[in-house]
Amino acid sequence: MHLADLTHPNQLHGLSLGQLEAIAAEIREKHLQTIAATGGHLGPGLGVVELTLGLYQVLDLDRDKVVWDVGHQAYPHKMLTGRYKNFHTLRQKNGIAGYLKRCESSFDHFGAGHASTSISAALGMALARDLQGENHKCVAIIGDGALTGGMALEAINHAGHLPKTNLLVVLNDNEMSISPNVGAIPRYLNRLRLSPPLQFLKDNIEGQIRSLPFVGESISPELERIKDNIKILTMVQNKVGAVFEELGFTYIGPIDGHNLRELIDVFRTATHLPGPVLVHVATTKGKGYSYAEEDKVGYHAQNSFDLATGKAKASSSSKPKPPQLLKGVCGNLGGAGGARPPDCGDHRRDGHRHRTGQTATKVAGAICRCGHRRATRGDVGRRDGDPRDATGGGDLLHVPATGV
Repeated sequence: MHLADLTHPNQLHGLSLGQLEAIAAEIREKHLQTIAATGGHLGPGLGVVELTLGLYQVLDLDRDKVVWDVGHQAYPHKMLTGRYKNFHTLRQKNGIAGYLKRCESSFDHFGAGHASTSISAALGMALARDLQGENHKCVAIIGDGALTGGMALEAINHAGHLPKTNLLVVLNDNEMSISPNVGAIPRYLNRLRLSPPLQFLKDNIEGQIRSLPFVGESISPELERIKDNIKILTMVQNKVGAVFEELGFTYIGPIDGHNLRELIDVFRTATHLPGPVLVHVATTKGKGYSYAEEDKVGYHAQNSFDLATGKAKASSSSKPKPPQLLKGVCGNLGGAGGARPPDCGDHRRDGHRHRTGQTATKVAGAICRCGHRRATRGDVGRRDGDPRDATGGGDLLHVPATGV
């Protein structure tokens, strides 16, 4: 099966690892081609391809709800939920939105684009599910940068107080926000990623199995599964995630966010554990495109660029177009008897609205679409017919936009 054949994420169920890896390559190719042509967010989505495939291999997305914390990490999600063929219209007029959009797809369950909102939203959905006597899964996917946000921490505090409410939080830890993370929480997560006992175990399980009699260099699928199960058991029981455990979560991880077999096994285990569960997934921002992996800040988002060289394409125009705000600028001051430009209209007319979306008679200092500032002299909010608003004594002055 190819990515173009997928119209529903549940079609991933039952696919082999080889098929899933081929789809992962197609997702990255389409993502790169689209952003290279139109510009947009690049590194975040490239880093979660295997995470998305592994999770969706386990979930039933006709019932289960997934909330992505940052919309531009959900580009693989968009391609897997029926929007692949229109993905080239990303961030274009009448095209695919750059963030999650509920009216765009029934698989976009929460419309926030940025950041730290996913755990609260998914927890609310989980509580509603329990009140209605349903049993589907609710999942929040949040980055390590967004985890430092106040709303995320409030949600962790709330969820940890509800041991009977099943909630899965997937921590996508790529050590980055737009730029490298700083602070105590990122420092703690980095220690988890580099935990010596866990790293030793991961590095040595396979070697120990190979040393068994009659095994040698060739590991059967059965022994491969045993090896993976031992790793998962150790991840659940290890205490490197003690902070999350103390906050009421079952902590699993960290796991390799680009190892599909490991991701599928861990997500399958996590979705059957009771209460709030946090799966710590270590990913690489920009995975699969060398320029983005080497320059994670610069390739967080890009204007259109050359895929072969990674360099930005030359702009079609050397001079930027003036903003609409400056169109029709008039240099005249509208003091006593001052003439107004034709495109300015009657600023005093009651109810006249500007680009600010506010009435001219209520707000001082607003900028009109013609580029003039409304300044006040005396009280604000006079209406037509007010004797203090006579010619030469009105509230509104025309000030050149260049002086704003």
